[in-house]
Amino acid sequence: MKGKPDDPKETKVYLRMKKRITVPPGSTVRLGAVARLLAEPPLLERLQQLPLYTHRKEDGNRVVIDVLQIIKTLREKAPATMVETYGDPQVLIMVEENGASASPRAAVLVAAWLLLFFGAGLAIMNFHTDVSMKEVHQRLAFLLTGKETIHPLWFQIPYSFGVGLGMIIFFNRIFRRRFNEEPNPLELEMYTYQENINAYVIADEMRKKAGRVEEKSDG
Repeated sequence: MKGKPDDPKETKVYLRMKKRITVPPGSTVRLGAVARLLAEPPLLERLQQLPLYTHRKEDGNRVVIDVLQIIKTLREKAPATMVETYGDPQVLIMVEENGASASPRAAVLVAAWLLLFFGAGLAIMNFHTDVSMKEVHQRLAFLLTGKETIHPLWFQIPYSFGVGLGMIIFFNRIFRRRFNEEPNPLELEMYTYQENINAYVIADEMRKKAGRVEEKSDG
């Protein structure tokens, strides 16, 4: 930024952009909310309170702040600082109401839980039907005991518990309890899915912003 590298009055500020934040409608987004800063304490407190953007209703519920916008603000408000940026070049701002009631979310959670529970059960039963699991159990029971058994419950019941235990071990979680700190496959998929959504939304918002700038310049 402004100033020579050997300028004794120049202060260096290290800045790392966050990936995504959530703010209520109509709020003012400040620098300390969208980035982590490292600077001298008096300057740090002042920079954290710098306003970058105030939400307007016509902006919708998704806004992207670019690192160049932050550098422009710092040049205007703190011209004697030199900025070193790290991390992502944009931060995604999601505008959401803070006072949303918990009951609709709880109802959606229960409905989704029931849907997944019965859906998973039907999927397992259909799989067992496709591979003729009943006949396999009967054959295994005959090989172990030498007797024909239509319902070898002594074999099927432990097998059913084993399927459930295997799912618990695979997902590394039972309710809120984790067995270790290793992420399970579902968490990895959700992380990848969220990262892809953030990347798409940021690219889409940047494209829209570029289109609006071109329209203004043409006009």
